[in-house]
Amino acid sequence: MKNIEEYVVSIPDFPEKGIIFRDVTSVLQDADGLHLAIDEIQKRLEGVEFDVIAGTESRGFIFGMPVAYNLHKPFVLVRKKGKLPRETVSMEYELEYGSAVIEMHKDAVKPGQKVVLIDDLIATGGTIEAAVKLVEQLGGEVVKIVFLMELAGLKGREKLAKYAVDSVIRYEGN
Repeated sequence: MKNIEEYVVSIPDFPEKGIIFRDVTSVLQDADGLHLAIDEIQKRLEGVEFDVIAGTESRGFIFGMPVAYNLHKPFVLVRKKGKLPRETVSMEYELEYGSAVIEMHKDAVKPGQKVVLIDDLIATGGTIEAAVKLVEQLGGEVVKIVFLMELAGLKGREKLAKYAVDSVIRYEGN
């Protein structure tokens, strides 16, 4: 079996010149790559005591759900505004050009629950920082954040400095 990095297709100059796009769909399209990605994310949770896994829309669902299933933990959806049917809490965060809002069901995390957040990629860290704030707003405690890939040059980890953050693949650039 290959290393997980070998399953990621890197596309130069996309979406604009000078950017190297790290395509996670190439991992998903290969049964061995997908299996390895889930296993590697799950390994980063060994020894971590937690109650709930939360994933951000949409690739956090893809990687978080199988880990929740494997570890027999509930899975919480963090979605874009207007997508959840029951009462929600919401958090606005900044994007490169504007802002966005994510939401969770108000009853998704109970006070005192220990939460792990899972997503495919950390770049600037805005989305996952907003997800952390939602968990804390509901009284939960974020005990670990795991990403499949990290673009270290964009310094998203700095926004999460007080949390245990781990990534399976770390790219030093943008």
